[in-house]
Amino acid sequence: MAGRGPTGPRSTEYAWLITGPLALIAIVCTTAVGLVAPQPFGGWSLALPLLVAMVAAGLPVLNFTVRRQSLGVTLTEIPLVLAFYLVEPLTVVVIYTVASAATHLRHRFGATKFWFNVGRAAAGSSLAVLVLEALPPVEGVGPATWLKLSLAASMVNLLSLASVAGVHTLLQGWQAGRGTLRQSPPALLAAMINIASGMIVVILIAATWWSLLLLGALLVALALVYRAYAQFFRQHRTLTDMYELSRAVSESGEYGTLPDALLGRVRALMQAEYATLWLPAQGRHPEVLLTARNDAPGLLDFAKTPVVLRERARDAGRTVAVGRGLTTDGDLRAPLSAHRVKDVIVLPLRSGQAVIGTLEVANRLGDSNHFVRTDVPLFETVAAHAAVALENSRLVDRLRHDASHDTLTRLPNRRRITGALEEAVKIRAPGEVVALLLFDVDRLRQVNESLGHAAGDKVLVEVANRLRACVPSSALVGRAGGDEFLVTLRLESAEAAVELAAQLREQIRDEMVFDALTLDVDTAVGVAVHPDHGSDAASLLQRVDLAATAAKSVPGSVQLFSPALESRSLRRLGLAGDLRRALDDGELEVYFQPKVTLRDRRLVGVECLARWEHPAHGTVAPEDFVAVAEHTGQLGRFTELVLREGLRRSRDWTHAGQPLAVAVNLSARTLTDQHFPARVKELLDEYGVAPQLLTLEIKEAGVLDGTDRPIPTLRRLRDLGVRLSVDDFGTGDSSLAHLRRLPVHEVKVDRSFVQGMATDPGDLAIVNAVVTLSQQFGLAVVAEGVESELTLELLQDIGCEIGQGFLFSRPLPYERLEAWFGAQVDPETISPGELPRLRAVP
Repeated sequence: MAGRGPTGPRSTEYAWLITGPLALIAIVCTTAVGLVAPQPFGGWSLALPLLVAMVAAGLPVLNFTVRRQSLGVTLTEIPLVLAFYLVEPLTVVVIYTVASAATHLRHRFGATKFWFNVGRAAAGSSLAVLVLEALPPVEGVGPATWLKLSLAASMVNLLSLASVAGVHTLLQGWQAGRGTLRQSPPALLAAMINIASGMIVVILIAATWWSLLLLGALLVALALVYRAYAQFFRQHRTLTDMYELSRAVSESGEYGTLPDALLGRVRALMQAEYATLWLPAQGRHPEVLLTARNDAPGLLDFAKTPVVLRERARDAGRTVAVGRGLTTDGDLRAPLSAHRVKDVIVLPLRSGQAVIGTLEVANRLGDSNHFVRTDVPLFETVAAHAAVALENSRLVDRLRHDASHDTLTRLPNRRRITGALEEAVKIRAPGEVVALLLFDVDRLRQVNESLGHAAGDKVLVEVANRLRACVPSSALVGRAGGDEFLVTLRLESAEAAVELAAQLREQIRDEMVFDALTLDVDTAVGVAVHPDHGSDAASLLQRVDLAATAAKSVPGSVQLFSPALESRSLRRLGLAGDLRRALDDGELEVYFQPKVTLRDRRLVGVECLARWEHPAHGTVAPEDFVAVAEHTGQLGRFTELVLREGLRRSRDWTHAGQPLAVAVNLSARTLTDQHFPARVKELLDEYGVAPQLLTLEIKEAGVLDGTDRPIPTLRRLRDLGVRLSVDDFGTGDSSLAHLRRLPVHEVKVDRSFVQGMATDPGDLAIVNAVVTLSQQFGLAVVAEGVESELTLELLQDIGCEIGQGFLFSRPLPYERLEAWFGAQVDPETISPGELPRLRAVP
């Protein structure tokens, strides 16, 4: 048997391959009957009534749809049995073939289908009369006659069934042929009942022709019974299909699988060739146009019908039905004919009062079948159920989407990124790593405080858009929360991940313009990779957080995770309780590093630096315990401890005739304490130290944070007479021009630039520019990290005033500092009102 190829059903022209053999069978059988029958033709007086009866009986009372074709159950076996009994054999062939032609002409079938049906009628009837001629002559109306007539009528049905199955197999594949055979038992049962009824008619007319009156009434009643059964059968099938449709829609669950469950069953329920779902674009959902076609697996992404039907149904919010007997829009017949669509029903899908799309069916299966008005209410019920299911599925889909996406940026959230990361690390690809990049937006809090959260939201959305546009297509971009964004993808190595992170950072750090405001937004980037830095999503997320935190210490940097970062983080966590005890027990010490004028080597003051020797961990880095103090609420106690020690020593030096200024570092968080200036005044009064002998140093990132928040505190401190200094200048993104609006007295050039002066012309140019412009603004300049004679000479050449560094002295505890004074300060230069001078530079 021929199966269906990949290009779909064959053309109906292939049915001639079945019609030809049928015609040959008819010719051979009629020729054989004409040769063997004693009287081939005869009984013409009864032929016309039998022909009329066959045409009337040819009206179908039951229909079965198989693929694209319909099978009809008729009462033609009853007049056929009578014809076998009453007229000569070839006369039976003639009237049965003519009746078939008349019946199919009424249905206006195409030539191929018309001649196929005529051919199978001629072949079946001619084979049946040949079988009768091969059997002993029919005599009487006894059981032998019943058997012969039943056998002849059955030959017609069997040949008809075989030819229909054959043509379905040829045109649409072996599945269609098998479907025809599986649908045949009801039709064969009805045929046997008709044959038995025909036998009864033969017996009755053999007794008296008056029985035809009673038989007519019986035939009418039988036709009514058949039609009642057909109606019951259709209702049962409709209820079954509706139940299957409801269950399939309920079980489909997700929005993406609902059209598959819906359209195929809608098409089967309505016995249509096409069923189409159209949902216009709505929100984040794109336009959907999907079609289920008879005999086509899966769904097609186009529709057979013109778009004007769907648009009219949506715009008017009503049913559009075009076809024989149900036309509501007659002007659409021409577009349908151009698309070879005989009938269509299009219904709007509603969600409340809004139309969210359309559902349609086109081309009722069977050439003689058409949609009727009674199909519209059934289809409306289906459409109402489908609309509710679609809206619920969209709601579920939206809830699932919202649960895994950030509402502001529409990016996947931390949960979604975590899930994707968990799946990615399960697949170990040789020569590849799973990279996780964390972008932390700098100074977002200052934007929120200065311009409002709406401006901060705009910054986040813009960063999200730039990241989405810049990352490779294989990357997944998400928002981890707050001002953090995550990117995960596969790369060749950790080095490639760091390089990509640096490229992305440069591409997203361009100026952002909001109305009349221009913002410079930068990010600190942490990088972690699997399998080097973790075997699961949780550990990778934890370690990329540590890397990003480390990157913040050097603004605009990219930091690859290293085990030292984790040990340092764990160490900081354990230091929280120990720091409180150390403050209570006086374990923290204050060291002092001298500050010297570079021209005449005079000692102008010292910088106070806290040091902590932990009993278990050894020496703790200042940045570690300062961070712990900030996050545990102990910053105020810590700052006051250093201030007290510095002021106490300054008082002692003043009383000894050596007035030295002291400098104390402040955290940016201290400037948010509105009570801090008053506390400084209390301490100055308590120790009797002149305000000008105290310098407070604030890191550049803390005093120049893009907002005016620290200015009120700085002004109050300046009004006290305290000197203010910007520490580590040059490590941030600010310029000297920003200093003009701040009440500061001094700029400290970061040690990274000072130490590079001797070898890097760029660092030398930066220090030179800072010194020159600061002096023009009336600001003193202190160079940190002076460690060589060459650096000292370069600083002198460019006019830098003050320096501190290992060339003069390391930070020293008070006792060692006193010894240093004794060894380095020239006693002859110690006089009231003058600063002591160093003997010589070591």
